[in-house]
Amino acid sequence: MPTAIEQAPHEGKGGGDFVERLRLLGPSSFVLALVSPFFALTLGSVQKTLLAVALLDIPFQFGTHLFYREQDAASGALGGLSISATTIALFGLYLSWFLRSMAGRSRHARPSIDLNLPLVFYLTFTALSLVVVQDVSLSFYELFLLLQLYLVYVYVAHNVSTRRDLLFVASFLLIGCLIESLAMIALSFTGMPSTIWGLPTHIHIQTGAREAFMRIGGTVGSSNEASAYLSLLLAVAASFLFTNMGRPYKWLAAAVLGFGGAALILTFARGGWLAFILALVILCFVIWRRGGLSLKAPIVIIAVLTLLYLPFGGDISTRLFGDDKGSAESRIPLTYLAFRIIGDHPVLGAGSNNFSVVMDRYLTPEFRHGFLYAVHNKYLLIWAETGIGGLLAYLAFLFGSLRKGWECWRQSDRFLSILALGFTAAIVGHMVHMSVDLFRVGPVQELLWLFAALLTAMRRMGAAPSASDAFSGIT
Repeated sequence: MPTAIEQAPHEGKGGGDFVERLRLLGPSSFVLALVSPFFALTLGSVQKTLLAVALLDIPFQFGTHLFYREQDAASGALGGLSISATTIALFGLYLSWFLRSMAGRSRHARPSIDLNLPLVFYLTFTALSLVVVQDVSLSFYELFLLLQLYLVYVYVAHNVSTRRDLLFVASFLLIGCLIESLAMIALSFTGMPSTIWGLPTHIHIQTGAREAFMRIGGTVGSSNEASAYLSLLLAVAASFLFTNMGRPYKWLAAAVLGFGGAALILTFARGGWLAFILALVILCFVIWRRGGLSLKAPIVIIAVLTLLYLPFGGDISTRLFGDDKGSAESRIPLTYLAFRIIGDHPVLGAGSNNFSVVMDRYLTPEFRHGFLYAVHNKYLLIWAETGIGGLLAYLAFLFGSLRKGWECWRQSDRFLSILALGFTAAIVGHMVHMSVDLFRVGPVQELLWLFAALLTAMRRMGAAPSASDAFSGIT
């Protein structure tokens, strides 16, 4: 009587070889169960599924924080060890990458690994800060998450090798943004914090000059975090409209601009608004200077923004020009506090994720009734915690990403160049936003590092185009 393995059809050369190997091992179902997961990890569909999980996990953050310390989190620190769907997906993706490398399937097709030296140095200075750190556990939490972000960067930069791969990643980023935007809009109607699919959501009641209004953060985090997430992806969605992609992708981009724009307004985060407008201006201006600006895309963008402004005009004006109850002014003492810490720890910093731990030593009378939190400036936060070396490495990473994006733009590819310009403009806008907020390691930082990885992959694609991978074949 034939075994189940013997009855299996030989579908393709790879599948036939696999079944043949199993026949040589014997009919043991235990062996089959043991090797099947490893075989599945070599399938392209499984790899795409794992990558999609990691991409959708950026806004929704399926996971938990082990050893969570609420008091530290309340003062701006990363309060626990983050274990998420991305953590699990990365394990599968790297195991798949290893198995494919061992099989030699892509030995000649794949380029050498881009390690991004500025990021390596940034991680090194973050690790070195452990020498002087006061709370080792808090530093380890951040270092662990930074290493996870770096693994995402390396995987995407190396394995996104075709335009189809790029479109897959960009599309899932926009799909995640669309779902998150709809969830945030729905939260604005409920009027109270709740959960979505069991995930915690964030709503903050802000009192203005006229009346109180809600600031929606959704599942991303605070309203400021959500605004940064949205501003980054809305700039990418706008760039979709200038490409020669098919209508389904442009309709997706238009939907993201519409619903995402509404969600961005509902965050009432001025930094996020500024970042998006700046990115949009850069995108349109650079395309116009080259002479390739079609009127259709700007008209669509202006129409969407106008329709969004009309129902929220009063609240937007109140947020921009009304009394913000000292929100902006409260950041000034925190900046002075950061410089005091930097003055005592200029080289190695006070320790990664330890700003809120050491700041008590530097408090002066003006903080008795002030807002005590980690400094709302990403650059000062990095300098205070990891020293001047960490800051310079991080700045080198940011400007290196902009340089790669500009090189892609100069390649004059109707798809890669414009999409790269969208990523680059989004990063510029976010760099301005980082001067007024801290953006501790989380969804926004993961998205920023992912953009940098995609720009690395796109520069490689543009430098070595393949005739079999023409953009016309994608649409």
